[in-house]
Amino acid sequence: MGKVSGKLTVYFDDPFWVGVFERTEDDKLSAAKVTFGTEPKDYEVYEFILKHYDSLQFSPAVATVVKEVKRNPKRMQRDVKKQLQDTGIGTKSQQALKLQQEQNKQSRKVKSREQKLSEAERLFELKQQKKKDRHRGH
Repeated sequence: MGKVSGKLTVYFDDPFWVGVFERTEDDKLSAAKVTFGTEPKDYEVYEFILKHYDSLQFSPAVATVVKEVKRNPKRMQRDVKKQLQDTGIGTKSQQALKLQQEQNKQSRKVKSREQKLSEAERLFELKQQKKKDRHRGH
């Protein structure tokens, strides 16, 4: 089993606060998007991760390049501060979320098509039954 890492980005996407969970496992990145509503406090985010991380629906994995680097803790703090200043999410995460959205769209289309066909079949059978009943003279 390879290395697994995760990252959470919380940003304001008018009118809601949104969190994007990125999970990298065996050089594959998958993402999940969560809408928080009002600005979440740190303890609320931590509580959400503890309670709901297992139920998150991650997108299909997208190939990505993972660099292994040892970092100075002060450098990491600076990078975190810089990331807090930036807005938006990584393009790989956007691709993964878009892929998940497309798959959901396809499954909805298939489901609605099946419902439409079954309804048409039911109406046809009803019409045939009425025709038989009229023919019998009832």
